[in-house]
Amino acid sequence: MHAAERERRIFEALRPTGFVSYRDLEVLLDASPATIRRDLTRLEESGQIVRVHGGAKLPEGDDASGPRLMGTPFDQNITQNLGAKQAIGKAAAALCQPGEGVMIDGGTTTLQMCPHLDGLGLQVLTNSLHIVNALLPQAGTRILLPSGAVFREQNIILAPAGEESMPRFHAPRLFMGAAAIGPQGVMQADPVLVAAERRLIDRAEEVILLVDSSKFSTQSGTIVCGLDEIDTVITDSGIAPDMAAALQDAGVKLVVA
Repeated sequence: MHAAERERRIFEALRPTGFVSYRDLEVLLDASPATIRRDLTRLEESGQIVRVHGGAKLPEGDDASGPRLMGTPFDQNITQNLGAKQAIGKAAAALCQPGEGVMIDGGTTTLQMCPHLDGLGLQVLTNSLHIVNALLPQAGTRILLPSGAVFREQNIILAPAGEESMPRFHAPRLFMGAAAIGPQGVMQADPVLVAAERRLIDRAEEVILLVDSSKFSTQSGTIVCGLDEIDTVITDSGIAPDMAAALQDAGVKLVVA
């Protein structure tokens, strides 16, 4: 099991109560005590957990009574590269067919699809309250939501991994964003986001990634999926030629908005 996967499982174990014991981690991770200590030390040094007697806990203010996500808050991120995001959102909306069902993952770029969906009569499954608010004035758009907890930094609804939170809904296309993308795959800042997006990817026939070109220069985070699971990437003209070539070599369709 890779370090990123172990970290994801550690955070999943921490979410319900804010504490996990060493004994539980040994069973959950199927790893040696030395490996678990190194993982916890690394997470503590980055400020994501606090090691305590018998295990680890979330930092104060990060417990289950007020779930929080790692990464840039939505209200801060929404103003970054806004022009590029608006063009990307418009290009993504043009791929939707009247009357179909689609899944739209929460994000500041996927949000920009919403003004261009009016009149298409879509069924939209989304985990984003921002997207819900943008779609509510569209009388012909049917909105579906998963169950889970609201994470206020992103105004998004997420459930722990392994918990069935999605309504019975089939959609041919998933539109999603990312914190970063590189040769190793698509990345997010928080393991809880990774688990939620994996559930969406597993339901989709076609995965369409909406990212402005700045996301190609920050290649750190927990991997959501490899490039081989992405069908289309919509970005702006700032994408570097070597990254564009890497996407095409991986069989990904590249759309420059």
